[in-house]
Amino acid sequence: MPIAVDIDVMLAKRKMSVGELAERVGITPANLAVLKNGRAKAVRFAALCEALECQPGDLLRWEAGGDGEGADGGT
Repeated sequence: MPIAVDIDVMLAKRKMSVGELAERVGITPANLAVLKNGRAKAVRFAALCEALECQPGDLLRWEAGGDGEGADGGT
């Protein structure tokens, strides 16, 4: 997956548990794990950023060589 979600990094910086973040955002810890593992279909970045006091860019990271698609979506 070319875009990685670095929630663990922000959790560590904020000294916050996965359970606490899930409660603040209003999702289950299991759904938060789906997001952390790159399997999420939709993301509530506004709620995550509010709870973690960060910007969306603080949670996302480009990983070259992920799924083989280029910047144009593989077309």
